Amino acid sequence: MSNVEASFSILQNPNVLLYIGKGILFTLIISVIAVLSGILIGSVLALVRNYCTKGLAGKLFHALAVIYIEVFRNTPLLLWIFICLVFCPVPRSFSHKMFGLTSVETKLLFKAAVALILFTSSVIAEIIRGGLNGIAKGQFEAAHAQGFNIVQTFVYVILPQAYRSVMPTLLSQVTSTIKDSSYLANVAVIELMARVKQVLSSANQYNGTGNIHVSDVFVLFGFAALIYFIINYTLSCVVRGMQKRQKRQPRPVKAD
Repeated sequence: MSNVEASFSILQNPNVLLYIGKGILFTLIISVIAVLSGILIGSVLALVRNYCTKGLAGKLFHALAVIYIEVFRNTPLLLWIFICLVFCPVPRSFSHKMFGLTSVETKLLFKAAVALILFTSSVIAEIIRGGLNGIAKGQFEAAHAQGFNIVQTFVYVILPQAYRSVMPTLLSQVTSTIKDSSYLANVAVIELMARVKQVLSSANQYNGTGNIHVSDVFVLFGFAALIYFIINYTLSCVVRGMQKRQKRQPRPVKAD
């Protein structure tokens, strides 16, 4: 059996596939939490930065939003992963075994999610703010004329239009978040890339040759790259399909 065949035999081991499969699951869990929380926090930050410009309290919130966005957006994600790893407190609910992880790994999962949320929300805030800047002032007047208060105006009129206009950029950030989760391989064996590296370090036990070969590196990391591609490409196709369906929907006819 050649070295290449031995390397591919690693991926035929059920235990290896199960181990890597759990890494894929944790990558998706962390990414979904980071993206959803990032969109929520980023939307608030974008609104505050754009519209809280009057009064002492408004200017204070505006300044805090600017500081938050610029600090996290202009510093490396890996830096915040290490900072959260050391300084971030963990709630008791994350101090015990969960998702098949040990208590230590569960704590690391929480800290990793916090780091990704902090970084992702700052980037998404600027993306959404770009969408808000493209909305005409007449939309506010139209919403006010319909009897909407300020909260209803933003929730039902302004934000949906902003999200729609920045969807391609937002999708790009979502795929970046999924890929950026691989930074966690530097601090813990939780997500996909960390588990692939762990399998590689023990490849001699799975390839049947007793040695680790260069082909093991190409096969395992190639497999990881393929998984990331499938996840992100599938997500892109789904979003593009949703956008096409929205464009095909008939628009309401304006009354003369």
